[in-house]
This record gives sequence, C-alpha cells and structure tokens, in this order.
Amino acid sequence: MRRITFDLDVLRTFSTGVELGSFAKAADRLGRSTSAVSAQLKKLEQQAETPIFVKAGRGLALTDAGETMLAYARRLLDLNDEAATAIHGTDLEGWVRLGLQEDFGETILPEVLGQFARAHPKVRIEARVARNTELIDRVTSGRLDLALAWSDGAVTPHCEHVTNVPMCWVGPAGEPRTWQASGEEPLPLASLEAPCLLRTAATTALDRAGIPWRLAFISPSLAGLWAATAAGLGVTIRTPIGLPASVQPLVPAESGLPALPSLGLVLHRSEAQSEPATARLAAIMLQAVHNSIPGF
Repeated sequence: MRRITFDLDVLRTFSTGVELGSFAKAADRLGRSTSAVSAQLKKLEQQAETPIFVKAGRGLALTDAGETMLAYARRLLDLNDEAATAIHGTDLEGWVRLGLQEDFGETILPEVLGQFARAHPKVRIEARVARNTELIDRVTSGRLDLALAWSDGAVTPHCEHVTNVPMCWVGPAGEPRTWQASGEEPLPLASLEAPCLLRTAATTALDRAGIPWRLAFISPSLAGLWAATAAGLGVTIRTPIGLPASVQPLVPAESGLPALPSLGLVLHRSEAQSEPATARLAAIMLQAVHNSIPGF
C-alpha cells in the first residue's frame, strides 16, 4: 500500500468544519476563504482515495470512511497540539486544584491528568471527585481552582456554560424491556442520595407523564448505582457519559418511559484571571469533554 502522509492543516479544517456544522463557519474561524477550504477538503479526499462526504439535502454528511477519518483526525490534532504545548510549556510550575463530577472520574479524569502531566511535569494537581453542591462550595470558598459540574441554576462569579448533555433512562444491559408501570406496580427507581439533579429530573418527568414510581434503591456513590441498575433493581437516569458495559441507555419510545431534557454542564473558576497552569488545565479538560460528548 502506498504510504500516505496526511496534512495536519487540512485535518484541522476538516475537524473544525464538522464540529461547527458548516465549512463556511470553519473558513471564518480559521481565517481562510471558502474556496481555500473547498480545495483542502478535495485534497483530503484525494489523499484518502475514497469519498469522505456524501450529499445530504443541501449540505454534506460523512460517509463511513469520513467518520473513521474524523476520529483519527481528532487524535492526530490532539497529539500535535499536546506536543506543541509540551515544547513551549515545560516551564509551567505551581499547584492546581481540580474538582469533577463522578460521571467524569473514570472517563475524563485519567485522560486529562495524563495529558497535562506529560506536558507540564512540574505542575502538581490535586483532584477531587464529588457531588455538585460540594464542588461549587469549594470553588466559591477558594478551596478549588476549577470545577466541572452539572448546572443546577446556580451561578458563581467566574463560570462558563460548556454545553448541554442529553439525559437518558438507563437500565441493565441486554434485551430492551418495557418499564412503564401498570396497575398497582409503580416504576422502581435507582438513585443517588438527595439532593440529586438527575433524580429530580426523573421524578418530575414521571409525574408529568402520570407514571407512578417508587425509590427501590438509593446509593451514596455512582458505583453502587451502576450495580443496582445492572442487577435490575430499577431504572436510573444519567447522561451517556461514562456508562459501564453492564448498563445501557433506554429508548423512551421502546421502554415506555417519558422523554427527558438536557442537562447543562458548567466550568466554575475561583478567579477571573486564572494562573497559567490553571488556564492550561482548563483548556485540556474542555477538549476532553469535547471528545467524550457526541455532537459537542
């Protein structure tokens, strides 16, 4: 097979266009003309020697090869940017205190810590995995520099909305099951201890749909919640992020459960102007979130 060396500049244009949902917007963000972007995309298809795009109405959609290319493009660009940061950021020093929701503890945290430590070995990180209320309290009191938390409507002095993540009903892995309660049998719910934003969202959706429910299992930890859900003690509600193989999202139309809204994700900072090490860690974390959420 002929060895192909993909152009990183072309891959960045490709990735940015897909991310923004428009290559015209990508041209504007990257400071290029639309004709230059079109030429880059044509070059990418020529290098790949297979169609990357297919017509979809008035726009373009990715082919199977295009989806594969996008995944590799993001990995190559992440590695390129990490290398550039490592070369120019080796002098960063200090201490950064980071807080995360449990949902991100096993998915985003290892990636973030590994990438940051490789690029900035002189910076020490203290990471804390906790619930929303504790994370926000620690940021506002100055005991955390950064915290990635679900939005409960609370606004801290230095926070930014990251994205909205869809919530979903979650049941044991395997064959789909109709969970809607009937007769005198209320729907069994597995939940984290109160206060819990997702538990409130679940009960509110069920009440509006007129579906009776009962709390069948309450856990102080996400690990306990997954164990109960996998065992079939009840359904729970989370986001698609970090779901273990023992559980699966349930499709509302097939499970008999009501549709759910999205949940805001917010990055809280303790200071308006972060120290360089803190700012760099925030950037790496937001990129990791970007990679973990489809469509973000």
